[in-house]
Amino acid sequence: MVHSGEVPSVSYHRLGQHFTPALLLWLPLYALFPYPVPLSVLQVVLVTAAGLVLYALARQYLEPHLAAMITVSFYCANSVLGPTLANFHDLCQIPLYVFGILLAMEKRWWWLFASLCLLIVAIREDSSIALFGVGLYMLASRRFPRIGLAVCSFAVAYTIALTNLIMPLFSDDISKRFMLERFGQYVQGTDSASTLDVIWTMVSQPRLLVQELFSPPGGTIRYLLGHWLPLAFIPVIAPSAWIVAGPPLLKLLLGKGVSVLAITIRYALSVVPGLFYGAILWWGGQGFREWGQKPENLQPRKLIPPFRRFWLFCIGLTLVFTITSNPNRTLYFLIPDSVQPWVYVSLPEQWQRVGEIRSLLAKIPSGASVAATTYIIPHLSGRREIIRLPSLELKDDREEVIKVDYAIADLWRLRRYSVAFGDDLLRAIAALIERVTENGEYGITGFNNGVILLQRGVPSHGEAMAAWGAFHQEIDTILED
Repeated sequence: MVHSGEVPSVSYHRLGQHFTPALLLWLPLYALFPYPVPLSVLQVVLVTAAGLVLYALARQYLEPHLAAMITVSFYCANSVLGPTLANFHDLCQIPLYVFGILLAMEKRWWWLFASLCLLIVAIREDSSIALFGVGLYMLASRRFPRIGLAVCSFAVAYTIALTNLIMPLFSDDISKRFMLERFGQYVQGTDSASTLDVIWTMVSQPRLLVQELFSPPGGTIRYLLGHWLPLAFIPVIAPSAWIVAGPPLLKLLLGKGVSVLAITIRYALSVVPGLFYGAILWWGGQGFREWGQKPENLQPRKLIPPFRRFWLFCIGLTLVFTITSNPNRTLYFLIPDSVQPWVYVSLPEQWQRVGEIRSLLAKIPSGASVAATTYIIPHLSGRREIIRLPSLELKDDREEVIKVDYAIADLWRLRRYSVAFGDDLLRAIAALIERVTENGEYGITGFNNGVILLQRGVPSHGEAMAAWGAFHQEIDTILED
């Protein structure tokens, strides 16, 4: 929407921007329980299952105590906990499927290997890059060179065919939005770019490519350290880790935007399996010289007590960093969102807020179109016509631009956080409310301690309007300052 200036449409084709058919696996669960909570539980289950598969994978090379250390490192990693403590996302499937395909390779269960190949590329249009890393290892290590070559060829062909032939059948979002959002720096001056366009411009601009690879230097170093810390920096010296994790890591480093180098955001999960597998192989005694040898012919490294203590220290440190970073603000009740100035919401206070918000959500009919602030959207996400405030317009199934039936905003939250994170959104929504109520487009039908509900085409309720007026005077003081 940002790049093309369009009105958001309910006929938006998800598969045109992100090709995610693997989510259909979980559609029966959502059909039975169409709420956000089951999806969050599913996400935790998938990541937990990935750790169990990781343990089985580690046991192919390591003794139980060392395999357990690897698994504990996985469960404590900031790059795992952060994305898991977020709203449900497609990449939560990546660790389970990639660990699964690596275990299938070790066991030579080629039927499962082939099945997981298809599942991995079905996660998302760029998840084939993680599969390419697996194939690259099979080829470079000379363990399964023919299969590795086939996997690499399949991953490349699939990505090019999918992004240039299949996804454009649904919409032109891949070229107009995703590629420009992530790799627009390589194709400046154009309003659309295919994957082939981006790859060609990358190759033809080596200086820009190298610059993007290490830019920003501080952010890149912090991102890598965050990945290495829970494994006591072993991936740095593990050649297999660089091979398997290299392609997805390279994709992130060459992209733009704050989110690509945020270790608590979902994209970090694509790098995790390669780093952990590389650490397993290193502890199993495999390096460049040993590539191609069977596990039983390797001499595993010993975990000496001093390094074990250092490793435990690293695991503890990454847990501290995870908690203090408050990933996705999930741990708001433990960690203040800001220290200077102080911004903190206690658990009892938030529980009170839940009741206040739900009392107004209950007044919105199930089939009505809604505009809402960010943290209310998940609780309304099952409906077809929903948009984020301060927008009120969307394009319905008849391709007509309409105003939503209801708007609900948690102004209390915006006011509480404005002292540390800016008041632009609070200012915009307050101005919107004033405008649409004065011209009669919407009426205020509910107001409960900073949570406001507006309905289109009805007059304002006197008590709710008075409560909004008093609240508006309070925030006017903040906005004037």
